[in-house]
Amino acid sequence: MAYFSLLVVLLIIVGSPVPGFAQRACEGLSNVKLPDTTITLAKSVPGGPSPLLPSSFILPSSCRVEGVINPTPDSIIRFEVWMPSSPLWNGKFDGVENGGFGGFINRDAMASALRAGFATASTDTGHAAGWMDAQWASGHPEKVADFGYRAIHLMTVAGKVLVRNFYGTSARWSYFSGCSNGGRQALMEVQRFPEDYDGVIAGAPVNFMTHLVAGAVWDSQATLANPASYIPAGKLPTIHNAVLAACDTEDGVSDGILSDPEKCHFDPKTLLCQGADSNACLTGPQVVALQKIYAGPRNAKGQNIYPGFMPGGELGLNSWVTWITGSAPKLNGQFFLAMEFFSNMLFADPAWDYRKFNFDTDVQLTDRKLAHMLNATDPNLERFRVRGGKLILYHGWSDSAAPPLNTVAYYQSVVSTMGRTNADGFLRLYMVPGMQHCGDGPGPCAFGASPSASMDPDHSVFSALEQWVEHGVAPQRIVASKYVSQEDPASGVIMTRPLCPYPEVAKYKGSGDIHDVANFLCTSAQ
Repeated sequence: MAYFSLLVVLLIIVGSPVPGFAQRACEGLSNVKLPDTTITLAKSVPGGPSPLLPSSFILPSSCRVEGVINPTPDSIIRFEVWMPSSPLWNGKFDGVENGGFGGFINRDAMASALRAGFATASTDTGHAAGWMDAQWASGHPEKVADFGYRAIHLMTVAGKVLVRNFYGTSARWSYFSGCSNGGRQALMEVQRFPEDYDGVIAGAPVNFMTHLVAGAVWDSQATLANPASYIPAGKLPTIHNAVLAACDTEDGVSDGILSDPEKCHFDPKTLLCQGADSNACLTGPQVVALQKIYAGPRNAKGQNIYPGFMPGGELGLNSWVTWITGSAPKLNGQFFLAMEFFSNMLFADPAWDYRKFNFDTDVQLTDRKLAHMLNATDPNLERFRVRGGKLILYHGWSDSAAPPLNTVAYYQSVVSTMGRTNADGFLRLYMVPGMQHCGDGPGPCAFGASPSASMDPDHSVFSALEQWVEHGVAPQRIVASKYVSQEDPASGVIMTRPLCPYPEVAKYKGSGDIHDVANFLCTSAQ
C-alpha cells in the first residue's frame, strides 16, 4: 500500500501536460508493471459506436485497458481505463463511481468523461453482481474491504500510472464525482487517500453506511412489524399535500417545493382518521409509523442514531413508494437494502429476521465489525486541504433513500473541526430543493455534476469545481434547471433556480416569474 501511495505522489509532482506530448502505442501498455496487477487487455479503439454501450453513445478514438488487481488472496478487483487519443485529451483524469453495492464497471459514466476529453477509470469494486446484491460479501471480509475503500484507490493509482505511460506525462488535474454510494466513495478518497484527487464531488453520500442501514431497518420495522402500520401508496398524496399546505409558502412562493424543509414543522397527527379509514387520512398505527420515519432511528435511551427523512419528498418517481413504503409491503428499496446488508455483510445468515434487530446492541455490533471498512465520517480533512484539494457536497432535500440531514451533519462536523475560515477555503455544500435521490423530483435537479465539455461554471457544479481547482475561483450560486425531459436540455426548460452555498437558501424576490432564476436571491436561512 505504501508503494501505491508513493507512486501517486511521484505522478502528481511530475508536472503539467504540455502541447505536443508524445502518445505511445496503446498495445504496449500490456507490459506496464504494477504491484499485484495483471493487465489483461490494451487495445486501440477507433472512434464511433461501442459494442459495450448503447448505440447512441458515439465515442472518440481511444486506448482501452483492462486489468485485475489482487491485493489479497481473496481480492479480484477488475478495472478499466479509457484514454482519448492525444489530440483530444484535456490533460485531466476522472475517476468513476459505483452506486448501490457496486459490482459493475460504470461504462456509461466513463463514456461521458471520455467524450468530455478526460482519461477515465472505473472498477467493479472487487466483485461482479447486481447493484443491490450483497451475497458476495458473506464470509468474505477482504471483499467487503475492497468494496468499502480499497478498490477505488487502487483503480486510481493504476489509472494514473497507465495515463503516464500512454501520454508520456502525468494528468495535470484529477477529479472524482459520485452520488449515493459514489458519494461515499468520494468522501472515502478525500479522507483516506487525499493525494488521489484534486477536486471531488460527493452527492447524497451514504458515508455513515452502518447507520444508514440501521435506519432502513427502523423504517421497515415501523411500517411492517405491525401490519396495521403499513402506509399504502394510495395515502402518499394525502401526506404530501398536507405537508405542502403546512409549509410550502414559507419560502415566499407556492410552487410545490420546500426550499428549507428544516423549518417545516408538519404534524402527522393532523391526518388522523376521524371516521372510517380511507386514502384521505391515516389510522393511529399509520400516524405512529409516519412519525418514526420523519424522526429517524433511536436507541433505548431515546438518542438519535441517524436522521429521519424530511417532509416534502413523499411523491415522485424516485420517492417513498420506491424507497420507504413500496407498492406493497416489503417491495421497497430500504427493505431490500437492509436484508442484503445484514444477512450478508454482518450476520452471514440468509434467514436473518429484520424484526429482531436491536437498536442498541446490533448497531454497536455493526459499527464494531464494519465501520472501519465502510464509513467515511472523519471530519478532519486537513491533509486534503493542505495539498490544495477542493470538495463540493450536494444533497436533494426530497431524498427518500439517504436522509439529507446526514450530509448537513457531516458538513457541519468538518466546519466545527477545521474552523469556518479553513472550511470555506476548500469546502462547499449545496442543498437542492425538490430533488430526490441523485435526481428526479419536482425541483430543478440538473446542475452538471459530471464532466462536460459544454457546460459553464454558472450552470455546472463540476465545471465550477474545475474552475476552483485550476484557477482558484471559489463557486457561489449554481443555476439548476428542470427540463421537460429529464436531463435533456434540448427538450426545453421548465424552470431554473439558484442552488445556494449552505447555509444560504433561495428566496423569492416577491415579483416576477417564479420559474425564473432571476427572481430569486441566495440569502441567510435565519
